[in-house]
Amino acid sequence: MSKKLPRRDVVIVGFGWTGAIMAEQLTAEGLDVVALERGVWRDTSTDYAVTNAQDEVRYRYRDELFEVLSRESLTFRNNTSQDALPMRMLGSFLPGTNVGGSGVHWNGQTWRFLPSDFQARTHNEERYGPLPEDMTVQDWGITYDELEPYYTQFEDICGIAGKAGNLNGEIQEGGNPFEGRRSSEYPNPPMEMVLAPKLFAKAASELGHNPFPGPSANMSQPYTNPLGVQLGPCTYCGFCEKYACGNYSKATAATTILPVLMRRDNFELRTQAMVLRVLKTGDGRMADGVEYITPEGEVYHQPADIVILAAYITHNVHLMLVSDIGEPYDPRSGEGVVGKNYAYQVTSGVSVFFDKDVHINPYVGAGALGMVIDEFNGDNFDHTGLGFIGGGYIATWQTNGRPMETHRVPEGTPKFGAGWKQAVRDNYNHSLGIGTHGAVMSYRGNYLDLDPTYKDAYGRPLMRMTFDFGDNEMKMSNFLTDRAVEIARAMNGREIRVARRTRPYSIVPYQSTHNTGGTIMGDNPRDSVINKYQQSWDLPNLFLTGAGAFPQNAGYNPTGTVGALAYHTANAIRTQYLRSPGPLVQA
Repeated sequence: MSKKLPRRDVVIVGFGWTGAIMAEQLTAEGLDVVALERGVWRDTSTDYAVTNAQDEVRYRYRDELFEVLSRESLTFRNNTSQDALPMRMLGSFLPGTNVGGSGVHWNGQTWRFLPSDFQARTHNEERYGPLPEDMTVQDWGITYDELEPYYTQFEDICGIAGKAGNLNGEIQEGGNPFEGRRSSEYPNPPMEMVLAPKLFAKAASELGHNPFPGPSANMSQPYTNPLGVQLGPCTYCGFCEKYACGNYSKATAATTILPVLMRRDNFELRTQAMVLRVLKTGDGRMADGVEYITPEGEVYHQPADIVILAAYITHNVHLMLVSDIGEPYDPRSGEGVVGKNYAYQVTSGVSVFFDKDVHINPYVGAGALGMVIDEFNGDNFDHTGLGFIGGGYIATWQTNGRPMETHRVPEGTPKFGAGWKQAVRDNYNHSLGIGTHGAVMSYRGNYLDLDPTYKDAYGRPLMRMTFDFGDNEMKMSNFLTDRAVEIARAMNGREIRVARRTRPYSIVPYQSTHNTGGTIMGDNPRDSVINKYQQSWDLPNLFLTGAGAFPQNAGYNPTGTVGALAYHTANAIRTQYLRSPGPLVQA
């Protein structure tokens, strides 16, 4: 039996990027907000101080910042003919835990999706004809132009460093000529490039492409954001992805929002509060708060007028399913929406090896330090006759030279022993990588549901993930890889090594923490879980934030769009919902 606590205006489940954004915006409106985080408090200056942040064993190999799977995991299979088995350790993706969530250990690559990405079905069918029957691609129910001001708001909070390519409809030299119209320049100039991205940019330009600096949440200079929070310039230490930044040089919820939010009297954060389910009112028409458990085993009911699920996408879907909210997706009939359209990212790479007179110095890096081309992203090129839709960017990022993790070696190198060690020594300072980062479309057979066999420590069924890349993704990834090979050869190195993405998808090797879908947005409740304001079609006082809203994944990292959607939702609550509580979009 749970103990009922005093009612609050808002309860937020999960305290990463979107939880912090929603809490800051709604407390600024005067609402009484409580956030529940299953992890513990972590502070930048003490827990992530530069004296311990650069520890590969602690963070990369002992998973200090990532989810602990001993109490809650998920099961995985490639298709419905297989038996799903539990993940015992993290691999392909690395969701975060504790205050700040996955944003603590992100690289900082901060993108806006292309305008056509938001009309993926309509746009592609108008240009190329009907999509394959098993492809469940959908329009988002929102347009780029509607979201543009909120992209700007998120970028200003983060102090994103970059160069506009389309400023109020005018193409700008040095930026991305394919991006949607921007209303303002980036708040900070691009990062200063090192040799590897310069070599990529030179080769790409010689092939007729338009390289530009990747938009970066690593600070290129000192910055004070609109909340008055100060960030310092990046020191190029190379410990961004999978690590926290102790320099206050990487935009995270902890370094951009929490210094202001934590001082507000109408905000409370409760850590080590594991939310078990969303509770509904007696008539089942509204959310009535959440139920959570403490490490001591005490169970509480936190009532609230507004409930916001801001956890990682798999956890948001899981909470919807175990709380019996919405109709679970059934791949056989195609009916239902909760768990539908799970998607991911498809990546590949090419390594370029140079003679010893070319010194790359890979240890001088940052998470979003790189040069990019966008000619083959989205629908920026004619897909006629190629057999696929979508695309991705191609880039050289110099993110790190961490000694335990960085060991590019040429083709034919022994996999261990003296020969492998010698190859690592010979090539460490004389090689670079070109990466492709591609979209993943949604399919009838890729989805999330509850596992019928395995349960978590709280007695709830585990989340089950069913996923594999489709033919579309394989053709698209090979196309992008071929373009990367062209650029690699134009660098005139000693040799190259190509690493293509293959099928079936494996959940074992790390690829990206870019999981999407499952609580998708749209313009009607038959095809989506939430509307354009990320409001539940079933319970109008329930909102779900995060990349679970994506009906399919585009060719970019998702965080910029996740942040923009959160600000869009917060604005809708402040300006519309509070004046007239109820559905913001009529079904």
